[in-house]
Amino acid sequence: MVRMSSARETTTPASGLRLLNVHAHPDDESSKGAATTAKYVAEGVRVMVATCTGGERGDVLNPKMDRPEVWERIGEIRRAEMDEARRVLGIEQRWLGWVDSGLPEGDPLPPLPEGCFALMEVDEAAAPLVAIIRDFRPQVVTTYDEKGGYPHPDHIMCHKVTMRALELAADPTALPEHGEPWQVAKVYYQMGFHRLRFAALDAAMHEHGLESPYRERLDAWQDMEFEKRITTFVPCGDFYEVRDAALKAHATQIDPDGHWFAVPTRIQRMAWPTEDFELVRSTVPTAIPEDDLFAGLRGEPLPDRSEGYVL
Repeated sequence: MVRMSSARETTTPASGLRLLNVHAHPDDESSKGAATTAKYVAEGVRVMVATCTGGERGDVLNPKMDRPEVWERIGEIRRAEMDEARRVLGIEQRWLGWVDSGLPEGDPLPPLPEGCFALMEVDEAAAPLVAIIRDFRPQVVTTYDEKGGYPHPDHIMCHKVTMRALELAADPTALPEHGEPWQVAKVYYQMGFHRLRFAALDAAMHEHGLESPYRERLDAWQDMEFEKRITTFVPCGDFYEVRDAALKAHATQIDPDGHWFAVPTRIQRMAWPTEDFELVRSTVPTAIPEDDLFAGLRGEPLPDRSEGYVL
């Protein structure tokens, strides 16, 4: 890592900023970073979501929707839910067109279904994302870490495909039929599900005399890897209601009476008013910790922090 000075960068107004979030399934864009998305949309940033699969092999997680006629049309319904979430968030959205792998269960795990996203060649699966990157020309891209955030095969493949597409999109010799090369300035991993956040929410619930839904999970939670990797805390508590509305748009996946909404919004704002990311690549100077995915791209002077570094 290289220590950076407080030099200014070329100014880019919010109307010229573009953010691309790459997700595995419809609903992931609403459960991971949606308040950050809504914040940037409100600022005038163009935000696009690239969805790798249609979620065709996903479960119906809302008991109110667990009906035969829903299962029979699950792919079609999930696309309609994505349309509503897109409208709520005010984003653009593109499908990569690949087929959901499902989440294998059992011991030993069964093989993944033939032709599914997770079994594709990475370069083949990355090609439509290269076209999206070159057409949309985002300065910032977010996706999952190398473990997929959690070990769903489509999430792990989403990570691989995104990172490969970023390389190919910048290579003038690669896939010329997919447009002119484009170098993304900053790349982030989603880091929203970490112990510090859930511990803060748990403590705030107890302070307000409310039953926390996280106690059992916290007692069993030993891994603190995410906490050590977070570089960027985006203040977006004012947009938690938009996030929740986007979540509820995915009616097959989100139970409105379930754990997603067990902590009142006012307590979430007080206890943890940010969504959190790890900066993994940057072509511009930026001081860590950040509070903006576009830090270094707006023309602002860097904060005067002795601990300011750039990757």
